[in-house]
Amino acid sequence: MLSAKYHLIFDNYRRMMGEELSGLAIKDLQGMESQLEMSLRSIRMKKGNLIHHENVELYEKVNQIRKENAELHKKVYEIREADAANRNTFLTNALTIRENPHTTIHLQLSQPDQHEATEASLQSTNLG
Repeated sequence: MLSAKYHLIFDNYRRMMGEELSGLAIKDLQGMESQLEMSLRSIRMKKGNLIHHENVELYEKVNQIRKENAELHKKVYEIREADAANRNTFLTNALTIRENPHTTIHLQLSQPDQHEATEASLQSTNLG
């Protein structure tokens, strides 16, 4: 009984592969054709679903990248605005000094601390 089922399945397999079709009737060939068409439809539906799921995942990735891009864009412009504000503050301070020519600026040189200078010379000579 199992041997008969095995031969039947193997014969059906060979027919589906296009072998030994010469002994089949028209109705058998039409049945095979409709079975193959249903199988193709099923395969196409699965393929379409896979493509749809991949498209959804890619769409989500694109949205995530757009959000990250917007955040980075915002950070860059915040840094640029801060730099511009710092430059404006510097220029404003420089202009106030220039605007009042009677302002005197006193610069004074300071002597290095003797203890720090001694330690630095000792460290520079110690190579080991």
